[in-house]
Amino acid sequence: MHICRVLGIYGRTAAALSLTAAMLAGTGALLLPASPAFSPRALVAGLGAIPPRYLAWYQGAARTCPGLRWEVLAGIGTMESDNGRSRARGVHHGQNRKGAEGPMQFEPATFREYAVRADRSARLTPYDPKDAIFSAARMLCADGARGGTRKGVRGAIFAYNHAHWYVRDVLAIASRYTVAARALRLKACRPVRHHGHHGHRFWRGRGRGRAGGRRCG
Repeated sequence: MHICRVLGIYGRTAAALSLTAAMLAGTGALLLPASPAFSPRALVAGLGAIPPRYLAWYQGAARTCPGLRWEVLAGIGTMESDNGRSRARGVHHGQNRKGAEGPMQFEPATFREYAVRADRSARLTPYDPKDAIFSAARMLCADGARGGTRKGVRGAIFAYNHAHWYVRDVLAIASRYTVAARALRLKACRPVRHHGHHGHRFWRGRGRGRAGGRRCG
């Protein structure tokens, strides 16, 4: 069993973060806990919470561990550093009060154990978000996420941070991202009605729309 090796930046209490999970389910928006570390843009919806490059890194890192969903990595990244947007101590330099470093909030010894040099253009460091995200995927995979079973994924998240509320909240955020991504896919492939030059209506598929002879989703 690992000790609590990865420590986030937020003032965490089980009650506060359980309330966060409830609000996620109830409002359909991603609400992050209040903290001076947050930017004013604490309330975000769907995939707008994730910078495009972070989204690409979460997706790429998840592919290195069969069964690990990118949304789980994104849930952890959101909890730990608001997907790199936090300016709290320890996210971009130095350490937080518990000794954690980087956007995925690794303790130094843990990062050394699971470090992946994903960004070949720079030296390996927990402050490089690409290195940090791929290292987090490696750690989750080693701790049970490989295969994608419910028990394995929950156990891997618990190993990342030994708190049951943390597991619940990461999975709540991951679910929000899953729903948002699915909605975007459906929107991209929904047929769109147009009017022809002579007033005739016709349908034009978008993306993987039915009109294009392909299935959506």
